[in-house]
Amino acid sequence: MTAGLADDIDRMVPEGTSLPAALPADVFTAAVDTYASRRRLDMQALARQLGVPRATLYRKVGNREQVLDEVLWWRTRRALVTAIHDASAVRGIERVVAVFASVLSAVEGDASLRALLEADPELGLRILTGTRSRVGRGVLRAVETLLVMEAERGELVTDIDAPTLAYALVRIAEGFLYADLIADRKPDTDRAVQLVEALLRGLDSARRR
Repeated sequence: MTAGLADDIDRMVPEGTSLPAALPADVFTAAVDTYASRRRLDMQALARQLGVPRATLYRKVGNREQVLDEVLWWRTRRALVTAIHDASAVRGIERVVAVFASVLSAVEGDASLRALLEADPELGLRILTGTRSRVGRGVLRAVETLLVMEAERGELVTDIDAPTLAYALVRIAEGFLYADLIADRKPDTDRAVQLVEALLRGLDSARRR
């Protein structure tokens, strides 16, 4: 990995792919195993598995939603790092689009996530798209940082500020990725990527004229 790529990853995903500091390693590992096996994360069962009182577990790690948020953010961070690495050969719009395409593909192919969304769509969407969740805030921050980096390099020029543009791009992606849950439509990540690219090219072309 080149120094420049490592710097980009550090800026976009400061935590990297390390385990979350907010959870004890044994709790996090057990939660990840439960999630990966497509079983419902139940705090009482988790406490029993770890051999601790449920009240102690809640005191240490918070509630079920907080634990799932950490699990999903860790997996999302891994997908982001992979996407940044894979898109290292391109710049500007091409890089932003490549990152979106890679992450959307990873999320779409996550059978464990699909199981969670089918079992508890309200909770799943609240974690994945909420403004207070680690996942929701982290994804927006990563996309905003990517836009800023490409603008600093002179590879992406728009009249829209990075936070606003990041918010719009992420909401477009989420709207198509989770279309079956929020709009009773078939998910279509290819169309999401097309729209992300079209919006970026339209804004960039307008500015360069």
